[in-house]
Amino acid sequence: MELIQAGSNIDLTGAKLICDRGECGGCTVMVDGKTIYACMMLAIDAQDKQITTVEGLADGDDLHPVQEAFIQHDAMMCGFCTPGFIVSSAALLNENSKPTLEEIKGGLSGNTCRCGTYPFIFDAIETASRKM
Repeated sequence: MELIQAGSNIDLTGAKLICDRGECGGCTVMVDGKTIYACMMLAIDAQDKQITTVEGLADGDDLHPVQEAFIQHDAMMCGFCTPGFIVSSAALLNENSKPTLEEIKGGLSGNTCRCGTYPFIFDAIETASRKM
């Protein structure tokens, strides 16, 4: 785990501040393995926690199976919601490696896609679950 100093510009652009109200899921990150909306967490509360953003899911140049599946299934349009969906999907598969469609829908219920790519997202998660 890399320690980031306060005030550092780490150029992570995946988690987007979209609604700033904890309603859309676009800023979803994992904190100590659990998903949270970054817009609802104070920076002081993140101190000494392990934070995983969409950028942290890949292993160097090797994409996480969820990231690969999102590309394979074209599960993105405008892209604003994509990082939040990918992080939420990875967390879901960490907890339930073979979710049903209903479990996928429930696990992602806090994420909103205004473009309506839900069927592609659900297909991507099913594909990723077979790879993990």
